[in-house]
Amino acid sequence: MKAKFITLIALFTLILALNLGTTLAEDKPQEEAPLAAQSTPQAAPEAKETAETKTPAPEGEPAHATLNKEGNAGYALAIPSNLPGYEAASSTPTEFDSVKYTLGPDDVIEVSVMRHPEFSGIFPINSEGKIQYKFVGDIDIKGMTKKQVEEKLTKVLSNYLVGPEVSVTITEFKSKFIFVLGEVGQPGKYYIKSETISVRDAVVNSGLPTHSAAMRKCSLITPDKSGRVRNRAVNIFAILYNGDLRHNIEMKPGEILYVPATVMAKIIRVINPVATTVGLAASPAEDTSAARSAAKALAL
Repeated sequence: MKAKFITLIALFTLILALNLGTTLAEDKPQEEAPLAAQSTPQAAPEAKETAETKTPAPEGEPAHATLNKEGNAGYALAIPSNLPGYEAASSTPTEFDSVKYTLGPDDVIEVSVMRHPEFSGIFPINSEGKIQYKFVGDIDIKGMTKKQVEEKLTKVLSNYLVGPEVSVTITEFKSKFIFVLGEVGQPGKYYIKSETISVRDAVVNSGLPTHSAAMRKCSLITPDKSGRVRNRAVNIFAILYNGDLRHNIEMKPGEILYVPATVMAKIIRVINPVATTVGLAASPAEDTSAARSAAKALAL
């Protein structure tokens, strides 16, 4: 009896396994059928026609880019031209002028005219923004870029030469400058070779702040002939040591960056000469040289 029961259980398990295998075999082709249809050469043209019908290219716009995977037309990826960051291949690049520096007084330029050395030379720009050009006279080039000067000289020389080829080079940049004063390594006047310069570059060019600098309390001063001076706070510590470029504002020609000293540094500078003088006066004068040193210190 027991053996029959075991035999029935084995037969039931075998039948259940066979039925489950048949079900899996029938379901598997149905799931893979769409992939097989895509990989067949006959289904590829239909898929391509469907894609072209669903996404027609509007008139006046470039056609969508299509990428094929391993040369299989069934795997076609259309990239619409209106996606952010996507640029059509037919778009023309915008013009880029590498030199935006505008010329002014005290700048110096070198003019070279091909095959005509008599019109070539180095010309400083005077206080009126003009150059004294040979055989032509004074030419006003104030506020022009290097490219604009080339175009103007070409037009002027066309009255004297046939097809002049003019090249202009800026040899000295002296019309634009800024001031960095206070607690920096090398305070003074600095010439710049662009229309603006960042506060970070100005501080680095001036030798970085000293140990006595109050870097969080700097100010950018914009002078005005009418007396309306603009004063903006600048945090150099955040720029240099925290990397916070929100404080890295642009300086324009003529502006002043002032780096003040800390309160403790000011107190020490006041106390130190007095303490030195008192010490020299209180010490016994062994010879006349010590007395003279004390007298000089008191005079200062």
